[in-house]
Amino acid sequence: MKAIALTEFGEPDVLSYQELDDPLVGPDRVLVETRAAGVNPVDWKIRRGYLRGLFPHHTPLISGWDLAGVVRAVGPAVTGYKPGDEVVGYVREDHVQYGTYAELVAAPERTLAHKPRSVDFARAAGLPLAGLTALQLLRAVETGSGDSVLVHAAAGGVGHLAVQIAFALGASRVIGTASERNHEFLRQLGAEPVTYGAGLPERVAELVGGDGRIDTAVDMAGGTALRETPEILRDTTRHASVEDPETVLQQGGHYVFVRPDTADLTWLGELIDRGELRVEVQRTFPLREAAQAHELLEQGHVRGKLVLTVE
Repeated sequence: MKAIALTEFGEPDVLSYQELDDPLVGPDRVLVETRAAGVNPVDWKIRRGYLRGLFPHHTPLISGWDLAGVVRAVGPAVTGYKPGDEVVGYVREDHVQYGTYAELVAAPERTLAHKPRSVDFARAAGLPLAGLTALQLLRAVETGSGDSVLVHAAAGGVGHLAVQIAFALGASRVIGTASERNHEFLRQLGAEPVTYGAGLPERVAELVGGDGRIDTAVDMAGGTALRETPEILRDTTRHASVEDPETVLQQGGHYVFVRPDTADLTWLGELIDRGELRVEVQRTFPLREAAQAHELLEQGHVRGKLVLTVE
């Protein structure tokens, strides 16, 4: 099969389009013909070697944790899928080697769900990691009926989904931080935009009125945004971040490292099919151009998702 793999860590040019052996199909694995693979910030962090202290890494290392595709074969213990099924998956395991930037992926059954019927493979591939992250952040802070929610980095891959999922969970008001060029995009999603950066607590207070505080907050930015979040909250335990676990835990908040979850991914797909969740794909790249996708993502300020397509 063709795949994007690396044998050393570094700049995007370490990603190589190459021929590798087809994956083995274990008893509880589903062999998926990949149609599209989502590109996420964790992918370039792995490429640079930043996660080597967290997971065993083995080379040649195929990049990617997101996919959408068609089932080719299933292992004898698989009960939920059959050849021809269209699926999506957040295919993360406890070591890093066999990723989704490949024509074929042998995914553990527990990492998959049936693909939403109403969207193409590219949009479906943008859902798993980002959508699960958004949902698990919002659940960690018990977002529910009538809550006001602050979403940091609200125009990004996780953020724009978090805005919409917050409403699906019952939030009455969502405020999203973003650069001014993305404010209209956030309004289209139903959020009230606020510019990120110095003075954010004051701008949020002015926007919300009353006591100037909100109920819950989810963070994908870290840094100053995370450090200032408690100033904005009524209850400082009701915030969560995917960045800087030491800081958020010291603040009394929650650190979230997204987990594969078939039930959650199925629920998100149902939201898409009901028209309650939209996956914004800024740009697609053919698989062999994965390095260019990494370059664009590392520059920051991507609206929504980047996706690789596999022909």
